[in-house]
Amino acid sequence: MNASLKTIAACAISSIVLVTLSAPSHGQTRNDKPTHRDVAYDDDHASQCLDVYLTESDKPTPAMIYIHGGGWRAGSKKNIPVWLRNFVADGQLSVISVEYRFTDVASHPAQVNDCLRAIQFVRKNATKWNIDTKRLGVTGGSAGGHLSAYVALHDDAADAKSDDLVKQHSSRVACAVSFAGPTDWTLLSTIDHRHPAYRQLIGHEPGTPAADLSAKMIKDVSPISFASKDDPPIMQVHGDKDVIVPVEHARNLHKQLEKIGGISELVVIPGGNHSVAGARNSERATAFVKKHLLSVRP
Repeated sequence: MNASLKTIAACAISSIVLVTLSAPSHGQTRNDKPTHRDVAYDDDHASQCLDVYLTESDKPTPAMIYIHGGGWRAGSKKNIPVWLRNFVADGQLSVISVEYRFTDVASHPAQVNDCLRAIQFVRKNATKWNIDTKRLGVTGGSAGGHLSAYVALHDDAADAKSDDLVKQHSSRVACAVSFAGPTDWTLLSTIDHRHPAYRQLIGHEPGTPAADLSAKMIKDVSPISFASKDDPPIMQVHGDKDVIVPVEHARNLHKQLEKIGGISELVVIPGGNHSVAGARNSERATAFVKKHLLSVRP
C-alpha cells in the first residue's frame, strides 16, 4: 500500500470510530417515493425488478445502484439508506434500488446474474432516465455488500452479439462501497460461520461440513476470486467484532487488491458488529462516492 492510500485508510478509520454503532441500519430512511417503482429488468421471476429514484438535473447525472441485504433470502428494495437519498435530494445523482431472486427460488449464480443484468438494464434506459452511463456506482450491506463487491470485480457481462438488447450493454461500474459484505468463502474452512445463508447460497443444506462444500462454487461465489488490477475503486466498511461476517473477509480482499495494485480502501470499525451494514457509518462512503463518481468527468 502506498503512502497516500495509507493516509486515506487511516483517516477513514479515525473519522468513523466516533460513530455510535448501536443504532441499526434499517429504518434510517426518509419517506421519499421512487420516480418509477417495480420496473422489470427481466421476466424469469416477479422479483426481477427495480425502483428508480431520479434526481432533477439539466444534464445526465451519475447513479448509484443499491443492493439490499438479508442473507440472500430476505430483505427488500423498498428502502434505501439516507446517505443515498441525500444525494438524490441534493441533485447530485440518481439511485436505482434492485430486487433479485432469493435462495428459496434459485441458488448462486442467480443473485449475481440478476444484479449484473440490472446494471445493464440501467444503461439501456440511461437516456430515458437522464443517467450518465460512464458514472455508475454500486453499494449495499451484508448480502448486498457481497453482491456489490461481486459485480464490481467480475468481468464485464456485455455480449455485443446477443439478440437480447439488455445483454449488449456493459455491467461494469466506476466504484463500489460494501458494508460488511462477505468476499471469501474459503474462510468457511478456517473460521466458524454459523449463519446458514452461506451454504444455502451455493446450494448446500445448513450445517454441511466445510470440507463437503463444492470447491467450484466456493471459488465462483467469492468476489475475491475475480480481483484484478483493472477493477474499479472499492471501499469496504467492516466491524472487527462482526460475528455474522468475520472481518477477515474484508481484510483478505483488501490485501489481495493491494497486492495486485488495485484501488482499495478498508475502513475497520473498532468494536463494530454486523450493524455497520448501511448504518450511520456513511461519512466516508459519501466522500468516497464524491471522489470516485461525482468528481470524475467523462
